[in-house]
Amino acid sequence: MKFKLIILCLLGIPFMRGYAQQYVLKSPDDRLSIGVDLKDSISYSVQLRGRELISSSAIGMTLGDRVLGKSPKVKQVKRSKSLKPDDQYNELNITFSDQYSLIFRAYDEGVAYRFVTRIKDSVTVKSEQAGFNLTGSPEAVYPETDVFTAWELSYARYNSIAAIPEGKKAITPALFSDTASGVKVVIAESDLLDYPGMYLLKAQGRIQGEWAKYPSKTVMGSWGDFVSVVKERENFIARTNGTRVFPWRVIIATDDDRDLLNNHLVYKLARPSVLGNTLWIRPGKAAWEWWHDALLPGSALPSGMDNRNTALYKYYIDFAAAQHMEYLMLDAGWSDNYDLLKVKERVDVKELIRYGKSKNVGVFLWCVGSTLLKDLDKNLDFLQSIGAAGVKVDFFDRDDQLAIQWFERIAKAAAKRKLLVNFHGCSKPTGLQKAYPNILNYEAVRGAECSKWDYSANPDQHLLYPFIRMIAGPMDYTPGSMRNRTRENFKPVDPGLPATQGTRCHELAMFVVFDQPLAMLCDSPTEYEKYPDIMKFLSAVPTVFDETKVLDAKLGEYALMAKKKQGKWFVGAMNNWHQKTLKLDFSFLKDDKIYTADIYTDAGDAGQNAEHYVHQTIKVTKDTKIDLQLANGGGAVAYVRPE
Repeated sequence: MKFKLIILCLLGIPFMRGYAQQYVLKSPDDRLSIGVDLKDSISYSVQLRGRELISSSAIGMTLGDRVLGKSPKVKQVKRSKSLKPDDQYNELNITFSDQYSLIFRAYDEGVAYRFVTRIKDSVTVKSEQAGFNLTGSPEAVYPETDVFTAWELSYARYNSIAAIPEGKKAITPALFSDTASGVKVVIAESDLLDYPGMYLLKAQGRIQGEWAKYPSKTVMGSWGDFVSVVKERENFIARTNGTRVFPWRVIIATDDDRDLLNNHLVYKLARPSVLGNTLWIRPGKAAWEWWHDALLPGSALPSGMDNRNTALYKYYIDFAAAQHMEYLMLDAGWSDNYDLLKVKERVDVKELIRYGKSKNVGVFLWCVGSTLLKDLDKNLDFLQSIGAAGVKVDFFDRDDQLAIQWFERIAKAAAKRKLLVNFHGCSKPTGLQKAYPNILNYEAVRGAECSKWDYSANPDQHLLYPFIRMIAGPMDYTPGSMRNRTRENFKPVDPGLPATQGTRCHELAMFVVFDQPLAMLCDSPTEYEKYPDIMKFLSAVPTVFDETKVLDAKLGEYALMAKKKQGKWFVGAMNNWHQKTLKLDFSFLKDDKIYTADIYTDAGDAGQNAEHYVHQTIKVTKDTKIDLQLANGGGAVAYVRPE
């Protein structure tokens, strides 16, 4: 009998133990499996190489008139698989008698489940139950928050789940690490549509899902009184269609840190593109004035925030064109914060857009989210009529159901007018950019802007983002600082010309390691113009790539990646605050060609003067190996192309 049960389990066939029904679903490579247990309620568990990572954890959804998952009665079970080269998975679809299903998927990269309902009328979702009972006592990298309004967060590190304060929330993705086995578990979500975003909550010693309740009363407040602030909430989390799919709950697991740097499971699970022709969508780099207060040291042109006018912005366009950059980003100040159509007299936006087009430089325009949404069609029609390339939409500061609806409304309406979108002051991405590829970036990261105010944007944090936040999707960190400081020498500067923590090469490596289809160059054009060798790299590095190789990586310590675009390779290495040596092995080149490599590394004294670097041009082949000496907060980059 024991032998028969083992065979049934391996085949994923349900069997009875008492009155329970159990199913097992395995990943295509057999490493990961998810077990489903149906008793009085529904629970699941997750295993990696036979080792339990998440023990029996209850899932369910309480609606106005029923509880999905309570006393489940199975009507039908279907199994299927996808054999697409870039999207392979095994699927288990369990249909229950109470007009709902649960879909489970197992990929090599992780597992996921979602609810599907087929209820005729609209439904009220009072609550959702999503347990994540991690086994053992894993360490936690926890982007913690006490509110439902912030995503530009630092990562708190706890030596165990027990050490997380009871009742403390975190945004997702969040990571849990077993130090003995090296296994990392990342909890995330995907395909979030018309539903509030998921947080994690430490409750009764365990990790579970948490959601903002539906707003019942909002007022304008917070920054400049132009942010929609929730004052009162309902006793439910969503009111929605009764026939729909709900977001995926995602568990990513690996015992190799390198896997996390190239994990696209959130994107794979998301809804396919709903757009037709997307040839007009152009990722790229942008010149940008806000971070460095529009100051142009050494230029005869009057500069600074009070001189943001047509002449100044033409200087930025000229710089962008000379450096083969695709865009100029006009940040706050070109129009009234409360009325997008009231353009400031000092800025001739139409002339700037015309001038930019003559040099193949598009113009993005910043706006407040609530202002844009006052009359979305009218405002976007205006942006389209003046020829804007895209819009940077800021200050959402919410991810309840209503706010999540805003993101899709804006993306859809912008795509209709062939406008690109960069979301700021927003919640983390969950794959909406797959459905609407005109969305190039999301902020939702404690980015370079924070260097103006505090010490939170630092190399130790930088070496967490690619392993955790970047799993959710692209992030607008806004790198490119040319004023680089050691930990000892850094001080926040605002107003004025700010600096950043980490070396010059650490900063350059962000253009390779970070996922940013719209990559802002945050510093002053006159600063970049001092370093033609650095601009050689920044002008060449693309923002999207054809192939990615993770050469070496360790959570929180270092990342070494090579990315390919049209036959050219770009290498980025980033280090935390502890100096080390990484081996750069060029075997990813594969063929027998000779390549020319521009290599930028920390200078020997970069630990004392973070702006010092060494640039050399050498010949390399697939057999070449070099040591990269990374300073404290250091880095390295390489631009490799065939002769």
